[in-house]
Amino acid sequence: MQKSKQQRWVIMGVSGCGKSSVGLQLASALDIPFLEGDTYHPYANVAKMTAGVPLTDADRADWLTALHKEIRDARLKQSGLVLSCSSLKRRYRDLLRSADPELRFVHLAGPRELIAERMAARQDHYMPPALLDSQLATLEPLQEDEAGMVLDIAHPPAQLVQQILRT
Repeated sequence: MQKSKQQRWVIMGVSGCGKSSVGLQLASALDIPFLEGDTYHPYANVAKMTAGVPLTDADRADWLTALHKEIRDARLKQSGLVLSCSSLKRRYRDLLRSADPELRFVHLAGPRELIAERMAARQDHYMPPALLDSQLATLEPLQEDEAGMVLDIAHPPAQLVQQILRT
């Protein structure tokens, strides 16, 4: 099995930065599973976000635990995985990383205006643009001592995937 098929990645960033688009394309390029982190949110979290209420650390706890389990299971099976997950705080990333010390993060970052524009253009997504500022306030950017990279969302998803694949 190729090393790339055993890699596990988290595509992180605030809502609207392109986590799902980049994640799907990366998983396809590596021929490994993609997990949409948003589908792991319990109904109460989705209802809260739909109502424009930011999630708390307590709200995110069970969600992060479920994602931790998916990462751990992939590591134990020695299979690759691409997961989209906002991973807004360092401690959230530390929790996910505890499931797999070799887990790598791709932080999709860009200007608020571009992200807000993308959020406004989305249809049928429960996360309202009104929550963008709370996400940006919560965001603790990926640090130099964390395995991964920060990529500029001004570039198209295919180009971002190529940058990831070159690492």
